[in-house]
Amino acid sequence: MIEFHFKSDIVIHNKPDYVDWINRIIESEGFEVGQVDYIFCTDQYLLQLNQEYLQHDTFTDIITFDYSNGKIISGDIFISTERVAENAKKYEVDFLNELRRVMSHGVLHLTGYGDKDADEVKLMRQKEEEKIKMFHVEP
Repeated sequence: MIEFHFKSDIVIHNKPDYVDWINRIIESEGFEVGQVDYIFCTDQYLLQLNQEYLQHDTFTDIITFDYSNGKIISGDIFISTERVAENAKKYEVDFLNELRRVMSHGVLHLTGYGDKDADEVKLMRQKEEEKIKMFHVEP
């Protein structure tokens, strides 16, 4: 089950479209959907999580907590909507496109993709682009 929680100003109005898309991302990677919660929050909220759980004192756009069990994907995906907005401006892309990139990024982490070295980052970016394009594909 995919659920959305809002602790910032953003609200996703077409939730069923996003739920369907995320389900298809997970299935396209050969996994099953467990419980995936997206928490849309502020920079400050995510900074506190970053400090408390990861001992990082930096702003970030996403933190993913993985509770997956084998092929069943579960986790909490915290997204700073303020960072998403800043990154959209910085990279001159539409806010929703950047939001979808970050949302797919979190799910890709849950399916085993990393982003710690240059090769992993390159593959992650390719996968993000592939998954963003899936948003417009009918099931």
